[in-house]
Amino acid sequence: MTTRVCETSLDLEDAIKLIRSRPLPLTLNILKGKHRSSQQNHLQRMWLNEAAEQLGEYTAEEYRAYCKLHFGVPIMRMESEDFMESYDRIIKPHSYEDKLEMMAVPLDFPVTRLMTTKQLTQYLDAMHDHFTMLGVQLTQPR
Repeated sequence: MTTRVCETSLDLEDAIKLIRSRPLPLTLNILKGKHRSSQQNHLQRMWLNEAAEQLGEYTAEEYRAYCKLHFGVPIMRMESEDFMESYDRIIKPHSYEDKLEMMAVPLDFPVTRLMTTKQLTQYLDAMHDHFTMLGVQLTQPR
């Protein structure tokens, strides 16, 4: 699968060239928005590490799985029919414990890596609210 983010008319022209070079039939999936930023990804990882360090109950990876399941899945189910279909078929029939395991490495069901910057902002806001309500002091982005 090829993913392209088009931010300029030149980016769009290059994407059109790529599409024209492909043999038919082909399926396109065009999404509105920009893919999540590396700064957002870094902030997410920092907060997970801070939560694990300060709360001491779970590892950062376990908190990551929890956040993906509780905050990321609802966002993606609301905004992507393809995601909802895959999640409902593959993950939903399982127990809560299995769902958490499927969110974590090594299975790592894709959730946040599919998000746009807007969706990841919603996700980070939910993480922030959750962890600060538990008393975790999270580093604030500049």
